[in-house]
Amino acid sequence: MSSADIYKEIILDYYRNPRNFGKMEKFDSSARDSNPLCGDEIEMQVKFEGSKISEVRFVGRGCAISQASASMLTELAKGKDVEWVKNLSKDDILKMLGNPDLGPSRIKCALLGMKVLKQAVYSYAASKTEV
Repeated sequence: MSSADIYKEIILDYYRNPRNFGKMEKFDSSARDSNPLCGDEIEMQVKFEGSKISEVRFVGRGCAISQASASMLTELAKGKDVEWVKNLSKDDILKMLGNPDLGPSRIKCALLGMKVLKQAVYSYAASKTEV
C-alpha cells in the first residue's frame, strides 16, 4: 500500500469515526461557516484555559475531506496556544492530511475547519482585549 493510499484510509477513518464530534454545554467561543461551492458546513466550540485551548468540539456535514480535516484539527488544537492557531497555515493543514492532490474547490473543503477554528479563536481573543 502506498503512502497516498494510507492517507486516504486515514481520511476515511476520520470521516466515518469523527473525533471530538458533538456540541459542548459550556464553551468560551464558537464559530460556524460553510463552503457554498459544495455545501460543507462546520461549527466549532472552544473552551480555553488562559490562552490555551482546553477543549474543542465540532459538528458539521459535508464531504469526507472537510469533516476529516475538522476532526483531525480538533485533535491537534487541544492544548495549543492561541498563537499556534493564529499561525496555522494552508500548508499545515495539507501536511496534516498527507498532502493530498486536491483541486481548487477541494482545497476549500480541506481548509474550512481551519477557517472556523481561527474565527472562534479571534473572537475569543477580541473578547479578552480591553478597549
